[in-house]
Parts: sequence; structure tokens; C-alpha cells
Amino acid sequence: MITRSAHDVHNLADNLRQDTVNDSVLIAVGDSPSWQAQLAGAVTVPEQLLSMLQLSPDLLSGTLRANQEFSLRVPHAYIRRMALGDLNDPLLRQVLPVAQECQHVAGFGLDPLAEQSHNPVGGVIHKYRGRLLLIVGGACAVNCRFCFRRHFPYQDKQLDRDSWSEAMDYIRADTTIGEVILSGGDPLASSDRRLLKLATALNDIDHVRTLRIHTRLPVVIPGRVTDELLQWFAHQRLRPVMVIHANHANEIDDSVRQALAKLRQAGVTLLSQTVLLKGVNDDAQILAALSEALFNAGVLPYYLHLLDRVHGAAHFNVPEERARAIMAEMMAASPGYLVPKLVREIAGKPSKTRIY
Repeated sequence: MITRSAHDVHNLADNLRQDTVNDSVLIAVGDSPSWQAQLAGAVTVPEQLLSMLQLSPDLLSGTLRANQEFSLRVPHAYIRRMALGDLNDPLLRQVLPVAQECQHVAGFGLDPLAEQSHNPVGGVIHKYRGRLLLIVGGACAVNCRFCFRRHFPYQDKQLDRDSWSEAMDYIRADTTIGEVILSGGDPLASSDRRLLKLATALNDIDHVRTLRIHTRLPVVIPGRVTDELLQWFAHQRLRPVMVIHANHANEIDDSVRQALAKLRQAGVTLLSQTVLLKGVNDDAQILAALSEALFNAGVLPYYLHLLDRVHGAAHFNVPEERARAIMAEMMAASPGYLVPKLVREIAGKPSKTRIY
């Protein structure tokens, strides 16, 4: 089984080295407030996280076992939004390794969306007509415990120097591709210099009209939204769309709102995606509060995903019947534009499956 405990660290180190060498950015923690410094200084030791949140070290037994399979990673900026002494804090539950992750549950596997069978060339996942994903890298600012790519073999499948030209040739040859989606890992864990090079190459392919980024970074490290990011993303021919991953209203603080305002002012279309998670947001009022917080920050609620059935995340699963009931309650209490589409991704289907 391939986990991200090893290769995530490898990819993150590569990105940070590239930032240092190419962009002359000082990344040493404490020497710079840059997003690179915050990324490098993320908490990766469970004992440290529990201590910071004034939680009992008795929790460590199961946490350490799960951490060996899929390592902890969470930035300080995100930790500061967690409640002290509350093991059930909805932000903490998303990032803290727990013993349940080590249980093997029927129906939960390593590649729940069969993505590795839709990988025609290195760095490309092409499942749907008209659009494809570029796996920019395997690094993330935060390791979400429910991540459906927590076992993805990034070292073999990501966009790198060897696969770059082949990926561009593949996109250039398929004139049905109107949208390219940067994914990962988190694409914004890469340097702006690398991303500018990628955006420039896509900008030169006439039939590509939209560049979409799926990212968690503006939420977990709002400082990632820099002038450099806005310059390469928003000031080009391609229509810029960013899908922000947020799961709870407590994630949207003033720093996040300010970052999102910069994107919006630059002309970026902002959408959101959320995963329905037991013990985090499986409640109509909680989801309504999230939609309000996102909309107030200029983000349109877009997708609410049923959990992808990946090994290690079964304890977050919300049954479809319960999800439908939550959506019905949301619809009765909120305007339609604040109610995201409830969807499930089913391997082999030509699009996401609308549930509600």
C-alpha cells in the first residue's frame, strides 16, 4: 500500500527547494511570514498538536498508529481556529489521525474513483469529456483525514519534467478539452514560478478556455493569495475559476475573507466544494451556516460531496438516506442559491451523479 507519509514529505520538500532556489524566498520558520514559511512550519507531530490544544496525551496510542499510515500535517494558521480542549472541534476532527483509520471496512479501498485507470499520460487524469485534471504535485498544506487520494501514487502519476511535454501534447491534440483543472495534492503548494510556466503553456492552446484550480490553501494558509498568484492566474486569456474546499463555517475567519476578497477583486470566479462528514458537518444548520459564510465572502456554494469510499475514512461516512434528509431540511430553510448540489462520484460514470 502506498501512503503519503513518505512521498508527501518528498514532494513538499521539492516544492520548497524550488521556491528557495528559483525565487530566492527565505523559508526558515520565524525568519519570514511568507506562505512558504507557514507551509514548511506546519505541525507534523501528533504530540505537539495535542499539547497546543491542551488535549490529553492519552489519545496518542491510536493517533500514532494512524499517523504511520497517513501522516499529520496542519498549519498553525488553521490550528488557531480550533477550540482549546475540545476533541470534537470540527476543524480538529478533519486533521487528527485516529485509531479508526486503521480498520479495514468492506467497500472502502485504495483507489475509490479508479483514477489510476484514467491516467493516459503522466500528470493527467482524464475522466470526463471536455475537461481534465493535471496532477501538479502530491504536496498539501493540510492532510485531511478523509482525502480520497491519501493512497494515490503521486511519485509515478504527477506532472514532472519528464511528463510535462507529453501532457501538453495530449491537451493540444484533443480539441474537445475546453477546461483544464489544476489538482493534486494541492496545486497551490507549488511555487508561483512553476505555476506561471504551466498557465502560460495552457494559455497558448487555443481550444482551452478555462483554467480551474481546486485548492484548500486559501482556507488553511490565507497568505498564499499573493500578488504573484493573482498576476499569473487572473491576468491572462483563460477564464480563472477557483474552487475552494471548506467544510465548516469556523474555517472562514477574517484572514480567509480578506484572501478571498483579493481573488474576487481580481476577477476570479469563486465556487466551493464541501465533503459531508460525520461529526463535522452532518447537520442542516451547520451546512447552512457554512453556505452563509461562504456567500458573505463572495463564494458560491457549488458541490456537497458524499464521502468517497477510501480506506481510512469510513468513520466519516454519512449514509445517503441521512444526506437526503439533511438536504431537504436545508432546502426548506435556505434560498436555493445557498444550497449546494449533493453529489457522489462513481467510478466509470461520465459525470458526477446528482443525489439531491
